[in-house]
Amino acid sequence: MKTFTCQCANTLHFTNSKCVACGLMLGFVPDEVKLSAFTTNQYGNLQASCNGKTYRKCKNYSQYDVCNWMVSYDDNHEYCLSCRLNETIPNLDDPENVTLWFRLEQAKRRLLYSLMTLGLPIDGKATNNPSGLNFSFLRDEVEDQYGNELTVKNFVTTGHASGLITININEADHSARIDMREKMGERYRTLVGHFRHESGHYYWDKLIAQSDKIDEFRRLFGDERLGYVEAMQDYYRDGPSQNWQTVWISAYASMHPWEDWAETWAHYLHMIDTLETANDYDFSIAGNKIASPIPDSQPHDQVYVASSFTHLFDNWCQLTKALNGLNRSMGLDDAYPFIISITALDKLRFVHEVIADKSH
Repeated sequence: MKTFTCQCANTLHFTNSKCVACGLMLGFVPDEVKLSAFTTNQYGNLQASCNGKTYRKCKNYSQYDVCNWMVSYDDNHEYCLSCRLNETIPNLDDPENVTLWFRLEQAKRRLLYSLMTLGLPIDGKATNNPSGLNFSFLRDEVEDQYGNELTVKNFVTTGHASGLITININEADHSARIDMREKMGERYRTLVGHFRHESGHYYWDKLIAQSDKIDEFRRLFGDERLGYVEAMQDYYRDGPSQNWQTVWISAYASMHPWEDWAETWAHYLHMIDTLETANDYDFSIAGNKIASPIPDSQPHDQVYVASSFTHLFDNWCQLTKALNGLNRSMGLDDAYPFIISITALDKLRFVHEVIADKSH
């Protein structure tokens, strides 16, 4: 994730809505993929400093302050490109849900930023596109059956189906998510990780399912026609394969080829977003700049356009060693608690090539 610059020269961050130096209102401009400062012009409209065009606040920005994206002035939509993808939002009569929704929207917009910079299609549902990308944020239904004891009546499963990504909003509750991570024996479980993983299922449908890449996919990941329900039951009954570290990028990836793809896709987005951040901060290790352009090439504004996956992955290995070391110094868990096997690396390379092919 890049940082941005206010017209007063102050550094701005993706989630900011106000410049702390000069006080100007900020908003993310999707058509520029930039966070910009805004001033009011002579007609009373908000004018972006990044391009001089006029915009309106997304309704979820002006009404609930859970968004900081803008809508072009001549666009009839009330909502920004991110918020118009929402099919269901939490019940806002519960004040706690507003906080959880805010966290969900932050993670979703970080995902969308990565997808936009990678040149991937982000098409919402429409009459002529019933399987377009949409999001549903739901909470478990509970009922009081024993006086003071609440029981779950309807459990919401985080997942993807036909373009709709459903997230259980309990994942936005930090304590609940950490508790689930411990119960599942996971070393990594984050809100943005859920969004990246589920988007992998969506883009499998878009980029792999009906493409000439399906044979290569099956060679690397396995045959997705294997019964999914049976594979899921086997995984939760018996646990991951004993040798999962040598074949898969995570234990969960060993469940089924679709989950292997989604986990690998999510890890690729982890890698690209973190490398872009390191590059933006001019991060160097032992005098070598992290995520720098490949040798003898022209400088790149975005690290994902580098033609060499090997170059990117070498940088990723250097960076994660440093990140994990820094976290340990602070008494925190490793930022990236994974070891990439040769087989998992080939799968990451495949994701890189699929995205590079689509981007060009």
